[in-house]
Amino acid sequence: MDKKILVAFAIMALPVATSASSFSDKLNKILLPDTSRVFDLDEVVVVAQPKENYKLRRQALSSSVFTNFELSSLKVNDITDLAYYVPSFVMPHYGSRITSSMYIRGIGSRINNPAVGMYVDGMPLVSKNSYNFHTYQLDCVDVLRGPQGTLYGQNTEGGLIRMYTKNPFDYQGTDINLGIATHFYRNAEVAHYSKVNDWFAYSVAGFYNGQNGFFTNTYSGEKADKYNEAGGRLRLMFKPIRKVLVDFITDYQFVRQNGFPYGEYNSASNVTSDPNTDYQGNYKRNILNIGLNIKVKGNGLDFYSNSSWQYLKDNMLMDIDYLPIDYMHIGQRQLQNACTQEFTLKSNNTNSWHWTFGIFGSYQWLKTYAPVYFGDGITKPIADGIQNAMQNAMIESFMKRGLTQQAAIAMIQKMGGISMDVSINVPEIFHTPQFNLGFYHESSIDITDRLTATLGLRYDYSHVNVHYDSQAIMAMTANVMGQQAVYNLISHLDNKTHNNFNQLLPKIGFNYRISDSGSNVYATLSKGFRAGGYNIQMFSDILQTELNSNSQNAMRGSYDVPHKDADYERVSNTISYKPETSWNYELGTHLNLFDNKVQADLSTYYMQIRNQQLSVMAGNYGFGRMMVNAGKSSSCGVEASFRGRAFNNHMNWSATYSYTRAVFKDYKDSVKVDGKNTEVSYKNKYVPYVPQHSFSATADYRFDTSCKALTSIVVGANVYGNGKTYWDENNTSSQKFYAAVGAHVDANFGKAVTISFWGKNITDTKYNTFAVQSSVDGTKRTFAQQGNPVQFGVDIKFHID
Repeated sequence: MDKKILVAFAIMALPVATSASSFSDKLNKILLPDTSRVFDLDEVVVVAQPKENYKLRRQALSSSVFTNFELSSLKVNDITDLAYYVPSFVMPHYGSRITSSMYIRGIGSRINNPAVGMYVDGMPLVSKNSYNFHTYQLDCVDVLRGPQGTLYGQNTEGGLIRMYTKNPFDYQGTDINLGIATHFYRNAEVAHYSKVNDWFAYSVAGFYNGQNGFFTNTYSGEKADKYNEAGGRLRLMFKPIRKVLVDFITDYQFVRQNGFPYGEYNSASNVTSDPNTDYQGNYKRNILNIGLNIKVKGNGLDFYSNSSWQYLKDNMLMDIDYLPIDYMHIGQRQLQNACTQEFTLKSNNTNSWHWTFGIFGSYQWLKTYAPVYFGDGITKPIADGIQNAMQNAMIESFMKRGLTQQAAIAMIQKMGGISMDVSINVPEIFHTPQFNLGFYHESSIDITDRLTATLGLRYDYSHVNVHYDSQAIMAMTANVMGQQAVYNLISHLDNKTHNNFNQLLPKIGFNYRISDSGSNVYATLSKGFRAGGYNIQMFSDILQTELNSNSQNAMRGSYDVPHKDADYERVSNTISYKPETSWNYELGTHLNLFDNKVQADLSTYYMQIRNQQLSVMAGNYGFGRMMVNAGKSSSCGVEASFRGRAFNNHMNWSATYSYTRAVFKDYKDSVKVDGKNTEVSYKNKYVPYVPQHSFSATADYRFDTSCKALTSIVVGANVYGNGKTYWDENNTSSQKFYAAVGAHVDANFGKAVTISFWGKNITDTKYNTFAVQSSVDGTKRTFAQQGNPVQFGVDIKFHID
């Protein structure tokens, strides 16, 4: 197999691409004499695409496609499981369903607007808070890498993920899937697909998924990552007349979980401790997505209408100091309603000009209630400081009257002493509606029978609003020698502001077919865009700063911090961040080698990014995350994917590799050194959260049997690896390269029953999926989430016709 891969690499070199077909024909007779053949997966799984005129491997872009068989073999339960097998794509397990940080080619986001788009059965998911969900009964998944803004809009700067569930017109029967594994993982799915007649089909599906968790919170003894989730899906498909298809989908999911199992990381020993927090993080979410897709096939063109309504309601509690002492924790409740509507016209002729026109609109209404709670770890030192200041002032006053220090202290204690209690509350409510409108066109022109040019242009407009009602209340209760006084220091910010962003997104691509087998080379230039917005996560930091700077005013009585127009202008400038734009230059090839026994995809790219949006800890105190802009950065790399079949289709195999170099070119920030603000430059530092290397390999071999009951046994193995990954802008903390191995053995009893024994991370590799630095207690510490350890399980699948 190594010899074949080396030959494929040699053929994929662009300068000799035109001779690849004849060269592979000669080697085919020597190296691969069997009758194995591999087909383009997006041709095997037929899915109607309302925008593209060509299959993915005939387009000038990099992509990966996974069928239901591959998703099942890899034990994919959500996109985080799939990311390991896609070049340049990372979406680690970050500790809860609310976290859906995805990075493709060094472009990504932990908070606010996503950089990678997601579609499910034609519905564009508006909120990244709904990206991380349980996937089941999928037919296939496409992952498109590089900017897809021309056809898919502003939040697809890094790439696009498209998921498709099974179509009841094409697939019928009842599926029952049951699973159990160590750490009491349990899973149950039931789905029924029925084609009632030629014009109506439906499917109904439901699932339950749960796990007791891998990591224990040593403070409480409770599992820090246990969860339970369930959901259901209904799909109704109508063909009222021959050229019209109506597809109605409603999908609901609920999850309740303990989350954020971050433990302290010791860089000297390279050991991450179990979580140890006085507040156990948890998350609860309800999501409901309803979509209506209509396709009308006409003479020479097709019309598509895609409508959706998306509802999200969730509740999160997180201990953001990650320590057993109560410094602070936050709550967050979100209520979102979003509507999208898209109309598309696409040609369906055999002419040399293929085109797509469309208009897209969306409106998102989002209310966020995000109180911050300050515990004794913060309030007690404040109270002790005020109490000591009051007591020292009183002692000094008595000493001026002739008493000694000891006598003054005794006198104060005799008269009732001095004590101070401090409490801080930060209630916050945010309304952040957004409106987006886009117009787009893309043409593919066959210049010759082998050369195709693609020209695209999109105009995107975004209107973002924020209404913040945020306040910090410091209540100080003083008991001074028998007398009690209560003073309140209040800072209240209540204001509205908005901004508008617009962008033209061009795309130019060329695809040249180098053989009749479908092999091609391509070049593309495209622009990516992510709208700007407002940080709501950092208001506690702003308000805490105001309380500290006005604390002396409250010593003489209750005090409300005044705010003028100039103050609100400064707040608006502080919380806003700019749009991010990028230019992507890409060369690549899609090769079908050895009589289609091997497929090879290779690409190299360079991205220039302006105002890259980065998630960092809020500046003064590090309470909450905020989005900032790096002036300039770049990302370049290579991607390689191979897949094939051998031994008369008994063996399926795949391999991927990617290298990503994402660095800052112009990024300066202000940090505190010895209490003073100092400018620091991150030029040539690596962008955090982006692995420099990633690779994967899979192999499945089928042994046919002569037994009537047991028709075949499949033995498979997989391996993936990532690293080096930096966790901060200064590149002081990182995860070195690691690899994990999985395996499975499947017993197939015809089409009716399959029993699968599987293992994940059977090497029990120790690694971190995420790390963050905190100095809430005055000591700089690193907290990390560990990757899941070894796990073994068994699945049983039934299919009833």
